Amino acid sequence: MASDKQSTIDHSSLRRSPALEAAEDRALTQRDGEEKQTEDDKRAHHPVKAALPTPADHPLHNLRPGDHILDRDFRIRILLPPDQQLKKAKLHCCWQLKHLLREYEQIVKQRLQQSADLSSFILELKTVLEVCLKSHPECRSMPPPQYYSQLISEMETLGWDKMLFIDTNFQTLKLKAEDSSGRQHVLNIKLKSKHPTEAPDCSADLPVPLNINWTPQSTLDQLHSQFLLVLESLAEFWDVLDEIDTKTWILEPERPSRSDTMRRIAIKNNVSIRVEVDPRHPRMLPECCLLGAEHVVTPLRSKLNANMHTWNPDSSVLHNLRDVLEIEFPSPATHEKSSFNTECGICYSYRLEAAVPDQVCNDPRCGQPFHQACLYEWLRVLPSSRQSFSLLFGECPYCSKPITVKMATQKS
Repeated sequence: MASDKQSTIDHSSLRRSPALEAAEDRALTQRDGEEKQTEDDKRAHHPVKAALPTPADHPLHNLRPGDHILDRDFRIRILLPPDQQLKKAKLHCCWQLKHLLREYEQIVKQRLQQSADLSSFILELKTVLEVCLKSHPECRSMPPPQYYSQLISEMETLGWDKMLFIDTNFQTLKLKAEDSSGRQHVLNIKLKSKHPTEAPDCSADLPVPLNINWTPQSTLDQLHSQFLLVLESLAEFWDVLDEIDTKTWILEPERPSRSDTMRRIAIKNNVSIRVEVDPRHPRMLPECCLLGAEHVVTPLRSKLNANMHTWNPDSSVLHNLRDVLEIEFPSPATHEKSSFNTECGICYSYRLEAAVPDQVCNDPRCGQPFHQACLYEWLRVLPSSRQSFSLLFGECPYCSKPITVKMATQKS
């Protein structure tokens, strides 16, 4: 592998930014086209040529400038010192090759130190490159220099203050955005090597799919503007959930994300309501499920069915739930959360992975809560338990009264 294209750093500087390498490579290419071959070029060319074996000795005699390794064209120049010692040689190569070898720098140094002659080192370097390209297929589609210059231009237009993260390959970005209520959001972008011709992969912590319109003329600034519009369309949904989160005790999820649409709200000890809010119609009556002992839940369920016609979409979801259920929800201002964190009667813990105790003995004198998984495992090994479809019938581990649990869902 030999060429007339040269950069000015040795093999110890393989970790430089691809964007800077691209600019350097273009400048050096132009200079090489204008200048004559230097003495260093001549000194490097002749030892390489002399080191190549004859046709009878080795197939490396066919090596030419521009030879391909797995359909990739790389340019490299090996400069030997006056004493011709390979250990002190310097490698000058194109920015693409430096980018590929950034994780193999120590291996290249080792091969340079251990190779018996220049021919052996060239063969070793070719082998390293083949391994690199096979183990990192993404390296085969490395973006051209124009990709980096275009990306930097787009980021300057967008504003560096909106940039949270960019990886060393300039392909994974995180942009920050703020909605009208001051909530902070992050847009994750994975650029393709043919940006902006190919649409990037975008994701965010949203309760709905993120649909972005993209054309070959689109820019990061336009992408960010579309994301802001999506955030504004969901502002009312987050307002509804923020009120619930701040004014009630949330049992599940433990740490709600912006994509979560469900809240399990504590009503009293071992009694709660699970609500599922529609992101597109957040003020409408949500799906509700009351959880707890039947003798406590039944009156609440009757009130919900009798009063749901009074639901007022102009009022908040929390206000409507209070009116429909005719209750006051415990809040951080009036109750400690420990009042609702009753341990499972089997495993003696509150949280089992992400689950909290949601199965309760219906006997008013017992009311012991259990994790669904714990109760299921307990009942299924008892000879007195019986199963009907997805339900398992047995006896409460504490009071021996009848208790029922659904079969535990198998995790994939």
